[in-house]
Amino acid sequence: MKEMKGSQEISKTPSSSKRTLSSQGSVDIYAAQCKNCLKWRVIDTQEEFEEVRSKATEEPFVCSRKANCSCDEPADIEYDSTRTWVIDKPNLPKTPQGFRRSLVLRKDYSKLDAYYVTPSGKKLRTRNEIGAFLKDNPEFKGVSVTDFDFSSPKIMQDTIPEIVEQRDSASKKAKIAKGDV
Repeated sequence: MKEMKGSQEISKTPSSSKRTLSSQGSVDIYAAQCKNCLKWRVIDTQEEFEEVRSKATEEPFVCSRKANCSCDEPADIEYDSTRTWVIDKPNLPKTPQGFRRSLVLRKDYSKLDAYYVTPSGKKLRTRNEIGAFLKDNPEFKGVSVTDFDFSSPKIMQDTIPEIVEQRDSASKKAKIAKGDV
């Protein structure tokens, strides 16, 4: 696994290990890389993952942060192409209480679309929609539009299934060149 200089890699892995186009979708496993041993550790819940991600710079993840875990133990999950990996930006704010951040992978694997689900189940796709929702729902008085971040995690190109046709012509050339070798 390559190291990112100056920041910790935090990953979400969408797709199942079955590498078919129908298996794509949203995130199914959350993981963080230990800053000491560089092993990947599965994070049990989205809320726990968001806590780790929101403090990635000030409190980098280490194996001992997970119960009954140390750097001496094998990795929980290996970085490989059995699933599509994405790396979330460090220090994104935690999703406000009652809301849920959802990421959905596009069919061509070009990016993940972020949206938020309100406590009542309504999907909000833009800051304007969030602003209107907060204005119409004064019970969320302490919540601000700035508490929501629509940044898309970076899709790790070396983990995209071979059978996916991507829109980006540079990626297609890379896939063709890789297949010709």
